[in-house]
Amino acid sequence: MPIIHITSLAHPGVEVFSTLTEAQLRRDIEPDKGVFIAESPKVIRVALDAGHEPLALLCEERHITGDAADIIARYPDMPVYTGSRELLAALTGYTLTRGVLCAMRRPAMPNVVDIVKGASRVVIIDGVTDTTNIGAIFRSAAALGIDAVLLTRTACDPLNRRAVRVSMGSVFLVPWTWIDDIQGQMHAEGFATAAMALTDDSVSIDDPVLKAAPKLAIVMGTEGDGLAREVITAADHVVRIPMAHGVDSLNVAAAAAVAFWELRTRS
Repeated sequence: MPIIHITSLAHPGVEVFSTLTEAQLRRDIEPDKGVFIAESPKVIRVALDAGHEPLALLCEERHITGDAADIIARYPDMPVYTGSRELLAALTGYTLTRGVLCAMRRPAMPNVVDIVKGASRVVIIDGVTDTTNIGAIFRSAAALGIDAVLLTRTACDPLNRRAVRVSMGSVFLVPWTWIDDIQGQMHAEGFATAAMALTDDSVSIDDPVLKAAPKLAIVMGTEGDGLAREVITAADHVVRIPMAHGVDSLNVAAAAAVAFWELRTRS
């Protein structure tokens, strides 16, 4: 078990936890060399159980024989960096969540066809850039029966450190990938699209036509402006969530949870 005690922020090997930006970790040009960070033993275990490859662990010394002991035993050749709580806090910029971080190999992205094969309900996240919202949407998707998550290229990376943390590891439970042509690719796979938006011709989310759809793609828009006009116009259905007291909209993560529950498949 290679335990490496560090006393300096410049120690070789720990830059993946500190100085590298999310963009540098992601490495779009060389995705096979990309890395993401999972935080807390619980989230790390979910990622490992989903088949993700660990590269290195950073943890407080007390966790080596404590909360992280089973993870370390599971991968005895994985480097484990440790140091004082103060040093590690300075290294990462904040006190470690549950005292443990794990750098993991970024997986190869599957294509849309493979992701939606056999699916009946998927969500398309169009342009949502807030990491907290991305994590919350994934958590709701996992809990409420969404079969797959598709994201446009303008949306936040689900493997962003904060998105992973907020999702409580749900980003490892629901299949996901990027989508470039919402209508074209969804129609090719037999899905009707339902754009969540407030328009004069929108239908209520409890419309029986929506619930009866054998394959439905729920399209969620950005936090501030919602979906673009062209996305709404192209959709097969435009759907609203009825609200009281003059409230005109919900946070995208809250709206997604409502939509997932209401439009779930019924046995």
